[in-house]
Amino acid sequence: MGSNDDYLLLSLPEMQAALTRFEERVNAALLAAPPSKDWVQKAVRREGSGRCPVWLKRLSLDIILRHGDRLADLFCRYPDDAIRIVPYDLWIGYQPPDLDTKVDPIEVAMQDAEWEDEWGTRWAHAVGGVGATPVDYPLKEWSELDEYLDRWLPDPRAPGRLDAAAAALEQHGATRYCMGTIHLALFERLHAVRGMMDTFSGFYTHEREVRRLLDAIAGYVLELIRAWGELGADSVFLTDDWGSQTGLMISPEMWREFFKPHYIAFFDEAHRYGMDVVFHSCGNVLGIVADLIDIGVDVLDPVQPGAMDMKQLAQQFGGRVSFCGAIDLQQLLCRGTPQQVRDEVRRLIDLFGSPYGGGYIISPANVLTPEIPFENLEALFEAASQ
Repeated sequence: MGSNDDYLLLSLPEMQAALTRFEERVNAALLAAPPSKDWVQKAVRREGSGRCPVWLKRLSLDIILRHGDRLADLFCRYPDDAIRIVPYDLWIGYQPPDLDTKVDPIEVAMQDAEWEDEWGTRWAHAVGGVGATPVDYPLKEWSELDEYLDRWLPDPRAPGRLDAAAAALEQHGATRYCMGTIHLALFERLHAVRGMMDTFSGFYTHEREVRRLLDAIAGYVLELIRAWGELGADSVFLTDDWGSQTGLMISPEMWREFFKPHYIAFFDEAHRYGMDVVFHSCGNVLGIVADLIDIGVDVLDPVQPGAMDMKQLAQQFGGRVSFCGAIDLQQLLCRGTPQQVRDEVRRLIDLFGSPYGGGYIISPANVLTPEIPFENLEALFEAASQ
């Protein structure tokens, strides 16, 4: 497979085989590489030196299928220092082994598809898109909350839920910094269950019900954090997108009233198990960065360029938190030159890492997609390893 779109013509079994081969090669390279876990842990604590640690395996399925062995060659030549362990697809949720009809993550990610996740949310994907979008919500009215919680609230300790994670930690836990993932942690899960507009209005019209649903979701997340801690993950990677391109989706005051107490509980529990907290929130989240640091976030991700001022972020918060991400996809990687990519990686290291004990994990600000020219991928990997 080369630089064209022939990968879109592959059958599903061919896609599965290509993805399996890619994972096998990357895993083998990680196992063969010198250990770097301690180095990442020092960088997270801003006690590092030398080059900043790297996490580049943030990939759409399309980019793996498009570039195949060429992309695997890059990961084999430049293995990641940090790895994010994802036990099941975030838009599908856990599917027990004995489930009669299962959603195929590859099938729904590579063609027009609709499906229902384990929370009852209905998602859709369109060919050529990345990820999925909610198209229907299980909680139609707040009056149905009791019924929803009885019927749909998943069991965080469902047998087998983290089996895939346990296998990955067994493979890489001794040598790599392993981030255990909890997607759609609180706000995102709230509006995936109730719908965005009804969630926003609910803060004013149905505060009691909103708080009850948040309490139930938070209880689920807390138990998953404990499960990751018991498995021995180095950090918990929580995702909750709070920012638009210009600011928070709700006021900082409302965020502090409804959500901050739950995040305090999450972060405290993670730290109780000896895990760091990597908090992923896209968009402009400057309004709550100080709060997140005060309540225990160790790494802020993905510090999205174009939405936040990188210099302002470093000047205000450098030395108080470590950073991850920041490498622009929309303009730099897709439209820039290889030299511009190299220069930007160096600039970000000098901005976020070098002045603050190496407290920067080199990473793209979102998943790498097939639109990125391969020569820019090569430049990214090379520059990150310098």
